[in-house]
Amino acid sequence: GSQGAVHRPVSIPEIGCDFYAITGHKLYGPSGSGAIWISKDRMAEMRPFLGGGDMIREVTRDGVSYNDPPMKFEAGTPGIVQQIGMGVALEYLMDLGMANVAAHEAALRDYAVARFKGLNWLNVQGQAPGKGAIFSFTLHGAAHAHDISTVLDKKGIAVRAGTHCAMPLLDHLGVGATCRASFGLYNTTEEVDRLVEALELCHELFG
Repeated sequence: GSQGAVHRPVSIPEIGCDFYAITGHKLYGPSGSGAIWISKDRMAEMRPFLGGGDMIREVTRDGVSYNDPPMKFEAGTPGIVQQIGMGVALEYLMDLGMANVAAHEAALRDYAVARFKGLNWLNVQGQAPGKGAIFSFTLHGAAHAHDISTVLDKKGIAVRAGTHCAMPLLDHLGVGATCRASFGLYNTTEEVDRLVEALELCHELFG
């Protein structure tokens, strides 16, 4: 959920999952905010993992009884400011319309795919049709992802460089590290062009 909810409409009934978690900072909200949806059946089976105010119905000398879900999981004082900020971010996304967000990102993806096709020295990992607007890549030659990302940074292009919490996958692909360009609702085709120009500079320097 954390990686997908910001990019497209989500229907919990269609997914059919018992747990679905989202994190605020990936939804253009504050760090430290988030939410989790839990099915009623799973919630009824779970014991609280934190103790504190509002989650307890009664304490006696012989034991404790908990409030009904979801309150029995809401121990103590929550991150009030963070959750209010996350609520505003979610309202913003809802006002935009998640279908509109998905369409914008799909258009950026298609534009980037077309621009990358002419760069025969660029290795893009993952070419599945309908993929997200995320591109993990390396350049032909010995340039490390960190060196590439440093040049891109100097050109005002922010990418993630490294193993992306996926070392086994990169090992399977035979890649030590990659750069990852991730496009969102705030990006434009002009920024895709700037990325391509910066990559061409990287090719000149490291190719």
